[in-house]
Amino acid sequence: MTANLALLVIGGSAIAGFVSGLAGFAFGLVAMVFWAWTLPPQMIGPMLVVGSLAGQVLTVGTVRRSIRVKQIAPMLAGGLVGVPIGAALLPWLDPVAFRLGVGVLLIVYCGLMLLAANLPTITISASRSVFADGGVGVIGGILGGIAGLVGPAPTVWCMLRGYPKDSQRAICQTFFIVMQTLTLVMYSLNGLISAQTLVLFAWMMPSSLLFAWLGSRLYLRLSEYAFRRMLFVLLLASGVALLGSSLRHALK
Repeated sequence: MTANLALLVIGGSAIAGFVSGLAGFAFGLVAMVFWAWTLPPQMIGPMLVVGSLAGQVLTVGTVRRSIRVKQIAPMLAGGLVGVPIGAALLPWLDPVAFRLGVGVLLIVYCGLMLLAANLPTITISASRSVFADGGVGVIGGILGGIAGLVGPAPTVWCMLRGYPKDSQRAICQTFFIVMQTLTLVMYSLNGLISAQTLVLFAWMMPSSLLFAWLGSRLYLRLSEYAFRRMLFVLLLASGVALLGSSLRHALK
C-alpha cells in the first residue's frame, strides 16, 4: 500500500467514524467521499460495511433504552430480503456508474436532510406501517448489499414519520447492525473479501473505532442540529463534485 493510499484510508475512516459516532449514521456516505476516487467498488463495499458495523456496535449503547424490537421488526424483515440482492449485484457494477450513482445519492439524500425541518410528517395506520417499514427495509438492504449504505432509506423514513431523535437513532442503529452483519456474511460467501481488503481493514479500524467513540461522547453532550446541517452541506457539495467528475469521465 502506498503512503498516499494509507493516509486516505486512515483519514477517511477517522472522519467517517467520528461523524457516525456523533450522528448515529453516515459512515458510508462520508468515507465514500474519500475512497470512491481511488478504490474499486468491490473493495469499498466491504470496507464501508466493516467500518460502519464496528462503530455501530461500539456506540449503540447510547440509545439502548429506546430500542423496541416490535417497532423495528418489519424493517429488519425487509432488509433481510434486500441485502442478498445488493450483494449479488456488487460484482457486476461498473466503477464509473457506481461513482455516478453515489453522487446522485449524496445530492438527493443530503438535500432531503437539509429540508427535513419542512418535510411533512407521514401518518399511517399500524397495518400499513408494517408494509411501509418493510419496503424501506428492502431498499436499505439493497443499498447495504451494494456498498454498505444502509443509512439513507431508514433515516429519511424515520424523519418523515416524525420520530424523536433517540427513537430514530435506536431504530436506525439496530437496523444497521443487523443488515451490515448479514452483508458482511454475504461478502464472505461471495469471495469479495480478499487478502488486500483485509490489509485495508487493519489500516482503517483503529482510527475508525477511536473517532467513533469520541463522536459518541460528544453526542451525549451537544445538540446535533447545527453540526448535522453543516455536515449535509459539505456532503451535498461532495456529491456534486463526485457527480460532475463521473459525468466528465463517462463523456470521455
